Order: sequence, then structure tokens, then C-alpha cells
Amino acid sequence: MILRPLESLLRSFVELHPEDAARAFERLDLAERTRLFKTLPSHVAVTLLERISPASVAPILSKLETGRAAELLEEASPRVASTILHQLDEDHREQLLEGLSEEVSRPLLELAKYAGDTAGGIMETRVASLSSDFTVQQAISAIRKAPREALHYLYVTQRDGTLIGVLNMRDLLLAAPRDPIQPLVRKEVFSVPDTMASEEVVQLMRERKFLAIPVVDYEGRLVGVVKHAEALQAGQEAAFEDFQKIVGAGADERALSPVGFVVRSRLPWLFVNLLTAFMAAAVVGVFEGVIAKVAALAVLLPVVAGQGGNTGSQSLAVVMRGLALREIIPGVKKRLVVKELTAGTVNGIAVAIVTAIAVFGWRIMAGDSTAAGFGLALVIGLAMVVNMAAAAISGAVIPLILQAFGRDPAQSASIFLTTVTDIVGFASFLGFASLFMPMISS
Repeated sequence: MILRPLESLLRSFVELHPEDAARAFERLDLAERTRLFKTLPSHVAVTLLERISPASVAPILSKLETGRAAELLEEASPRVASTILHQLDEDHREQLLEGLSEEVSRPLLELAKYAGDTAGGIMETRVASLSSDFTVQQAISAIRKAPREALHYLYVTQRDGTLIGVLNMRDLLLAAPRDPIQPLVRKEVFSVPDTMASEEVVQLMRERKFLAIPVVDYEGRLVGVVKHAEALQAGQEAAFEDFQKIVGAGADERALSPVGFVVRSRLPWLFVNLLTAFMAAAVVGVFEGVIAKVAALAVLLPVVAGQGGNTGSQSLAVVMRGLALREIIPGVKKRLVVKELTAGTVNGIAVAIVTAIAVFGWRIMAGDSTAAGFGLALVIGLAMVVNMAAAAISGAVIPLILQAFGRDPAQSASIFLTTVTDIVGFASFLGFASLFMPMISS
């Protein structure tokens, strides 16, 4: 009897503050979320379903009766329903599609053929269009009958669905009822192909300030529309996926992904990272005798490697942003690399001077001779310049190389970058130490 007031409270919470309710709902355990989905009215459950991450919804639908799950998917928007279906295993997906009416399943099957990172994958299939042979009165009547969520711009198509233009509402209302709409149609309509990468769609929408962009198939037929909200969400998801891939996590991993999925997506890159760590350790091993003679070298190794890592990360972040926003075109790549190398070298010199002064003062206070203190300061200063310059150019070049080989530029770029900065940092620092050993060991 206590549960009814809680359900009523949740229902009110969802209706008044749907976004906050969705965030709170995601924090419940799976059993509690499933129980609430069984008892909430469909319109309330769908409000939650459309705001919760698809990865969180899929386990709930898996535990609901097929009829109830199909009912919720029928009331959800096709784009949301399609995204959720992609999260389910194939058998359960087929069961749900069989339980849906043909009117609902047809657009879902259409959306299913598109990759999630294309215009077709993020478009909304519910879009109203007017036939080019309509009169003004027929067009106004069709607009009144169309669902509100399907009205974006007044798109005009031929009878076969080919997009030919767009109507201005003002022109339509000022025209006589019996006039044909054909002379009022503006033919210069901007559209994108359904196979265009979603990142390009987001960029176009950002540049052109459109509220929606029509999507057409290879024959020019209107198949959907990408709305501003969906484009913004796709852009955010792409940015987060790139961030996860940079550090070796799977692009599809979410905060509540199953442990098995998390392990499968992360473990291979952890082994790659382990291999690169052994490579860096091997470099240190080559200079084991040098470190044994001057213990201070072991203390300063992380300083050199750390500054190189920070410098490389700065360069990598800027280049990744440039690639994502299409700022880096073939003609500017050389200039970009030169710019990063120059900036890394200048910053390296500035940091090297400060570091050398600090190290010199530290060794003098520790009782070393002036020559030894100066020698160690010179060694770390030179190594700092070399490593920061190498890190800056690596941060720029690594994603460009990955892109040239047809790989995702974000794919574990930081792992490769860390390898370069560690190896170059250790080799340059210990190499200069070997060269100036007579001075620093005096």
C-alpha cells in the first residue's frame, strides 16, 4: 500500500520535471526501475524512456512482457525506439518488432539500416510534406491534420516523395485558397544525403543556424529530418566517444555498461599500454649504470616525462578539435606541424630555464659542488627542450597519421603519445647524463 503514493509522486515528478526525473530514475537499481515501468501509465513511462540513455532502457525492456515493451516503443519517437532496439540482442529485437504494428515497425526497420553516425541514423522520420500539386486550401488543410511533432519547415515534394522545395508560411497564408502552391515554392532548399557523417551534419547546422535540415536518399526523396536538438546530442555523444577512445575506453561504453562489456573494450588497450610501458622501462634499463652513479637522476626522471606528457596532451587536444571541426584540411597540415613544433620548442626553453635553476639550487643545498649542480641543471634543461619539442610534434602528428591510414584519429592516441614522451624523455635525459657524467659526478 505504500508503493501507490510513491508511484503517484513519481508520476507527478515526471510530468512537471521530466529531465530531473529521468536522472533520478537512472540511479535506481534495475529491479526497481523495471517494477515502476510495469505500473506507470504509458505516456509517463514513454516520457522517461525518451530521456533515459538507451543503454539503461534496454535491460528494462528485456524484463518486461513483450506486449508492454512493444506498447512503449510504439508511443516513443521512431528515432528513440530505433536507438533502443540497437541495444537489444537480436532475438529480443525480432520479438519486439513482430509485436509492433506495420505502421510503427516500417520506419524502425528503415532507420535500422543506417549506421548511428550518419544523417540517417540521427534523423527523425516523422516529417510532414506537401505535394507540389496541392492548392493553397489543400496545403493548409494538410498542415492542420499533420501531427505537431512532424512539422518542421513546410517541405514540398513531388508525388514520388522527391524533395523539390520549401514553402514560406507567410506566402501560403496570403495566397488565395484556390491558387496552386507550385508558384510559391522556393526551390533553393538545402538538404543532406542520408549517408552523410553525423559530424558533418552537426557542423553544417552550426554554420547555417537551421532549426532542422531535411534528409534525402540517393534518389532525392525526403526520408526524414535532422532537428537541432538531435544534432546537438549527436555532437555531444561524438565528442564523448572521442574522449573515451583517446584514453583506450570503448566508444560505446556507458557509465552503467555491464562489467563484461567494459572488460572486453578496455583490456586490449591496457595490454598495449603495458607493452609500451615495458618499452620505456627498457630504455631506462640501458642506462642502469648511469642511474647507479647519480641517484638524483632517478628522482628527476618523472619530471622530464611528465612535462613531455602535458605538452603532448595540449597539442593532441588542439589537433583533435581541429579534425572534429574540419579546420584541418590537406593544405594546412604542414603549417600545423611546424606551428606545434615551434610552440613546443619555445615552451620547452622557458620551462627548461626555470627547471634548471630549481635543480641547480636543490643540488647546491644538498651539498653538491657547483660543477655537479650546473651539470645536472644543464642535463635536465637540454632534455626538457628535446622532450617537449618531440611531445608537441607527436601530439600533432599521431592523429594525422592515424587518419592517413584510415583509422579513427581519436583511437587511443594518448597511449601512443605517452609511449613517445616516455621513451624520448628517458632517452634524452639519461643520454645527456651519460655525456656529461664527468661533470655531474664530480
